[in-house]
Amino acid sequence: MVFYCCLSCDFPIKISCARKRSKWHERTLHLTCNVSALADVSSMDSESELISLITQLLFVHMELNSEESEFTSLRNQIISLMSSMDLNSQPKPVTEFMSLITQTISVFNSIDLNCLPEPLSKLILLLYANYMDSDSSWEKLKFIFKSLFHNILTLEPEPDLISLIHRIFSVVISMNSKSRMFFSLYPQKRVTLEHGKFHVTEKVYWSGNGKWECFPGKWLEFKYLGDDITYFRCRGCNGDNHEEYKNAIVEIQHYLHRNHSLRLVMLDENSRTRKCYCCDDNIQGLFFWCMPCDFAMNNACLKKPLVFSIDHPKWHEHTLALFPRQAFLTCNLCALADERSPIYMCPSCDFVLHLKCINLPRVIRISRHYHRISFTFSFNQGDLSCGVCRRIIDNKYGGYSCIKEGCSYVVHSRCATQQNVWDGKELEGEPEEIEEEEVEPFVRISDGIIQHFSHQLHHHHLRLDENTCRDYDENKVCQACITPIYFGNFYSCMQCNFILHEECANLSRKIYHPIHPHLLSLGYGNAMVKYTYENKCTACPQLCVVGFFYKCNKDGCRFKLHVQCATISEPLVHESHMHPLFLTSKPEEERRICLVCKGPQRVLTKETFNCIEECDFALCFGCATLPQMVRYKHDKHILTLSYGEETSAMTYWCEVCEGKVNPKQRFYVCDEYCCLTLHIECLLGRDLYMNPGSSWVHYDDKVPVLPNNHHMTRPICSQCEQRCSQKIFFQLFGLIYCSVFCLRKL
Repeated sequence: MVFYCCLSCDFPIKISCARKRSKWHERTLHLTCNVSALADVSSMDSESELISLITQLLFVHMELNSEESEFTSLRNQIISLMSSMDLNSQPKPVTEFMSLITQTISVFNSIDLNCLPEPLSKLILLLYANYMDSDSSWEKLKFIFKSLFHNILTLEPEPDLISLIHRIFSVVISMNSKSRMFFSLYPQKRVTLEHGKFHVTEKVYWSGNGKWECFPGKWLEFKYLGDDITYFRCRGCNGDNHEEYKNAIVEIQHYLHRNHSLRLVMLDENSRTRKCYCCDDNIQGLFFWCMPCDFAMNNACLKKPLVFSIDHPKWHEHTLALFPRQAFLTCNLCALADERSPIYMCPSCDFVLHLKCINLPRVIRISRHYHRISFTFSFNQGDLSCGVCRRIIDNKYGGYSCIKEGCSYVVHSRCATQQNVWDGKELEGEPEEIEEEEVEPFVRISDGIIQHFSHQLHHHHLRLDENTCRDYDENKVCQACITPIYFGNFYSCMQCNFILHEECANLSRKIYHPIHPHLLSLGYGNAMVKYTYENKCTACPQLCVVGFFYKCNKDGCRFKLHVQCATISEPLVHESHMHPLFLTSKPEEERRICLVCKGPQRVLTKETFNCIEECDFALCFGCATLPQMVRYKHDKHILTLSYGEETSAMTYWCEVCEGKVNPKQRFYVCDEYCCLTLHIECLLGRDLYMNPGSSWVHYDDKVPVLPNNHHMTRPICSQCEQRCSQKIFFQLFGLIYCSVFCLRKL
């Protein structure tokens, strides 16, 4: 039996009971073992298991984004195993590892927390409390842990306990290095991508803050397919303190680039990237680069065998030979003259093929078209434009066309196989899918009365309201799009306050959207949504808390769209621009700046609605989905969204906040005689698509969404210390926050 015991009063607590206690005993408790109960435990097995657990712990990257469960589980297993080991019956001679373990436990049991340096005593108490309370969240504690740990490493002289732990880790790493093959990578340059080319930003620096900086927690590991070697870059010393490991090469000559040598460099963590020369994967982490030629290839490509000729009857009947020089030769399959890919060619036939085009599919389905499309080596018609990028197609080269007779849809090869358009499935030889019968979103009970799928648990029916002369009520909000019923028909529940726009009630249960290759299903929010990227709309910066949204059902895919973002598509005719707008963004390109809001938005997609004329206009989903016409409770007229005038010298005042309205920016205005003006945020709110009475989860704590119209004075935000001016505010730990932005500053 393993238990905790107070040495002063013999106060015992079983481990299982100790974890349930909310308070500690008033004196220090020591780990104690009942040796007789452990007689059948093999000492050698315990030692091997302990070495294995410590090895796993060392290779857990202790960064702020590390997995809570992994670190906590390993730590608890190590503590439990050490407490259960019979140190008096170890085999002779005692190994160096077990000798250090014995010394560590002895030192730990003899320490007085009051005599320890403050950071160390706090760290011990923190880990002890977290170990005792298995339900406590490591998410909240790891920030404190990291701060205390760094403070401990700067203590002089080094505490005995810390010194012993370091020696244990060193012994375990030494054992591990004998069983695994490690190669140290030490790049000397850091690069970043600017305007499509890599540029050196600085030399690679490292922390160099002592012996703790070189443990595996500071390593960036790389494994390549079919290779037993583990490559790593130590962020603590960049290879200077790892003489026990072999050093990987940092400069090479490669047959695909004979003019200059390639050097190992590191891509800046905040930099964009581009495709590798040899493969169709993005350049990542550490790679080899020629600065004069801007030639770049991934580490993994160095392991690929030399292939000077290939036979590929799928694309050409003759053997194709490698053309090792970088050249602007137009590929017969993709119609691009891309020097950043190896070229294979048949000189006698004037046939050119990029290496990255060899695996192009023959028959596919893309999100931009209803039918399957198949590859064709040329097009018979002229003046064709691509259905994705909207640019002209050169009919002398290959591309994709619709297989349906009479359909003239065509698309470039590279455009058709973009990751945001194609799902990666080759459909050649596959039978056409039998289209599932569309499931209606509601059951029609009688004329004007339905039972909607989103409200069927209550067994309530909705009645259609076609009264267009009704007064505006800002509290009547559609439960699908979470916007007020400004005008138009809507369905209202005959037994409760549930309301749906007629258009929202008719939303399809399943759709394909142009910016995602997989099928999307209609769902609705719940009260336990966490504020994470997977619960945000992919196209706009808003959280999917309540209301309807479309989500991808494919395992591992976190794509979501609010119904507002899902129901706009191309061509988009928008009041902010004179030309129709299209979704022409490419995954490898930098996200374009919206020329309406002109601000960077933290969204998960690079997609914007773009003008294909010469004006280079771009519109983000957030701006595209703002309602063009709205109502205001103190005005009987319809308000329209004005996009401002650059030359305007007028002075406007917001009806809600009584602040100035910039006439050169967007605002809502009544064009009737009253000339009322309002800021967009004052009318719609800063955090859209959130209902009073709903809630979401910040880490593990529930955040209620509260109405801001039931008090004589508006509450003050605990973060920005301003009055909460929006229709809603948030509450966390009893504190008030005016917006998600202020709350997340915690």
